[in-house]
Amino acid sequence: MADYPEFSVATDLVVLTVRGAALQVLLVRRGIEPFRGAWALPGGFVLAGEDLDTAAVRELREETGLTAPGGHLEQLATYGEPGRDPRGRVVTVAYLALLPDLPTPVAGSDAASADWVTLPAGELAFDHARILADGVERARAKLEYTPLATAFCPPEFTISELREVYETVWGARLDPRNFHRKVTSTPGFVEPVGRSVAAERGRPAQLFRRGPARLLHPPMLRPAS
Repeated sequence: MADYPEFSVATDLVVLTVRGAALQVLLVRRGIEPFRGAWALPGGFVLAGEDLDTAAVRELREETGLTAPGGHLEQLATYGEPGRDPRGRVVTVAYLALLPDLPTPVAGSDAASADWVTLPAGELAFDHARILADGVERARAKLEYTPLATAFCPPEFTISELREVYETVWGARLDPRNFHRKVTSTPGFVEPVGRSVAAERGRPAQLFRRGPARLLHPPMLRPAS
């Protein structure tokens, strides 16, 4: 076994939400070394006998008080550059979570505090700035060809609320009429609930929920930058 160096496995989470018309990420203030006092993504080491998904959800709960995500959770990428963690050789499996607006988290475990931080988030511990950038770009791309923008919404939403998600995540203004036409004409993207709510200027706005589609045909392409 001497030919195989020892290393540890960790999980880190890029947890994104839309709050107050801003794209925000869930960060923890590290309470221990290394990088004590710095912002970091929630995460930690995988325990013996624990699978990766279980470790990710456990670390999210222990460091922020949030339970298993009710939105969308997927593996993002694996990061294993030598020297990324000063404690030794650590390979981390990063996860991306897209969630509707949630309460302010409560810090626990080795986190001194936890909060939603508006992007860009500034300097982060370890290589978490790179992981966060990869997660944000994955989310932006996912909104083009999947209906995952609805993961940022409550179970029932208006087309205007869905458009605000796209505008916030993409950082671009979208024409309301064209957006409404594209969304409602894309098979399986959204389904009418059969009820309306008061909207701008008191005019009723129809409520929708996510449809059965897993991919969008045609895709919702980002405006050219």
